[in-house]
Amino acid sequence: MMDTKTIGIVGGMGPEATLSCFEKVIKNTPAKTDQQHIRVVIDSNPKVPDRTAAIIGNGESPVPSIVHSCHAVEMAGADFIIIPCVSAHFFLSEIQKQIDLPILSIFDAVAETITREYHKIRTVGLMATTGTVTGGLFQRRLAKESIKTVVPETVEQSEIMEAIYNIKNSERSRSMSEITTRLIAVAKNMIYRKHDCAEAIVAGCTEIPLALRQEHISVPYFDSLTILARSAILYAGKIPAKLL
Repeated sequence: MMDTKTIGIVGGMGPEATLSCFEKVIKNTPAKTDQQHIRVVIDSNPKVPDRTAAIIGNGESPVPSIVHSCHAVEMAGADFIIIPCVSAHFFLSEIQKQIDLPILSIFDAVAETITREYHKIRTVGLMATTGTVTGGLFQRRLAKESIKTVVPETVEQSEIMEAIYNIKNSERSRSMSEITTRLIAVAKNMIYRKHDCAEAIVAGCTEIPLALRQEHISVPYFDSLTILARSAILYAGKIPAKLL
């Protein structure tokens, strides 16, 4: 049996997204026995400073904490790293300079998936943290594939941030179904704009797929967390299972 590389998940940003990422690795791996699955080591550190606050200049840099987690998974036997937090990717080049293991970019994974599987899509709506939207790196990566990115209006962006923080909160002020309803409304507003309407929606925060799924919207939906998990499986040396 061919050896596979060990996946290192640097998580905790937030914990539920990390759990979901691991679950997606398992469910997208073609395996009939335990032994056919891929070894995964996880460092889930919820103490990493808020990434959006750091990006917009109101908070502590998360880089030292993330680098520490990268070293932890390397010591545990990881061959490469994935980070199931889109906003953390704003700091990816800075992090990569301080570690030896390669980090798979969620920006690359999503951009390449759209180009490969939906090459006619030219405009996508990005639903992400304010840090990711403000940082602009996701939009720039998509632009390299000649894909234009539209983002929510200011009020709707605030609603997305509220939804993301609600999802992270174990004592939510709203039910998950209420959060889903709001996210659907934001997505539809981008899809049905009079100008620059979105031909697809990118879940550009790993919390969003916990509430918003393909069945909720009428255009292609790119779940960045699933895409990252499938990219990790491929990099590890296995062909991801066919999507159901």
